[in-house]
Amino acid sequence: MTGDLFGGAERVEAAVPQLTQWSPQDWPTQPDWLPVLDAFWRSEQGISLAAFVQSRLEAGAVVYPKHPLWALQLTPLSQVKVVILGQDPYHGPHQAQGLSFSVAPGVKIPPSLRNIFKELQRDLNQPIPVNGSLEAWAKRGVLLLNTSLTVEDGQPASHAKRGWERLTDALLTEVARSAPACVYMLWGAHAQAKAEMLERESSAQSSNFLGLRDGASGRREALVLKANHPSPLSALRPPQPFIGCGHFAQAKAWLAQRNLNLDWNL
Repeated sequence: MTGDLFGGAERVEAAVPQLTQWSPQDWPTQPDWLPVLDAFWRSEQGISLAAFVQSRLEAGAVVYPKHPLWALQLTPLSQVKVVILGQDPYHGPHQAQGLSFSVAPGVKIPPSLRNIFKELQRDLNQPIPVNGSLEAWAKRGVLLLNTSLTVEDGQPASHAKRGWERLTDALLTEVARSAPACVYMLWGAHAQAKAEMLERESSAQSSNFLGLRDGASGRREALVLKANHPSPLSALRPPQPFIGCGHFAQAKAWLAQRNLNLDWNL
């Protein structure tokens, strides 16, 4: 296969990985996410979501990705240092992995991810990655989470407002309550709508620990970074252009000040 300037390659021809049935028990995750997940599956919203997705599958809908919770398999709650919040999984064949913005090696790099790589190169002077996989980031503590975790082929937002957002809000809340220090990269209005919740939860946890004796642990810190979505439609537009936002360098420096190192190299 031959790559282009951004590492894009000819589209792979293997069978398209897709969801075949609603079976959360077959979607492995790190154990420390299980309390949030188990509570959601038992909830009214979780039961309704399960029925909806299974009904769409039985109707013949092509649903992506194959493993909706892959981000929670690669990134333990205890290791989260950065959250990059997306909206929908990619809705084209071979694209959705269960990691926001990421595509598998061999899949053509989508335009938004190309702009992410451009900013990574501009901000940290790193080479453009050879493929679109962000799996390495996930394994280093970058939670690559979408707010809706399934989508139908060719139909963006087709599974939005069906219950996934209740789960992903709960997951984000758990990060804000438990991560000693975390950077939230909120790109675009959809992601930025979570800023108030994240800041509130982090501040509440910090306040809870003000009465602890000197040297006690527990304080929570959050750095919330906002910019336009990296889509070509908005990446260069005011008021907060994505290209030039400097989020990667800001995150790296802020974490380093707290003795948390993060390698952004891909």
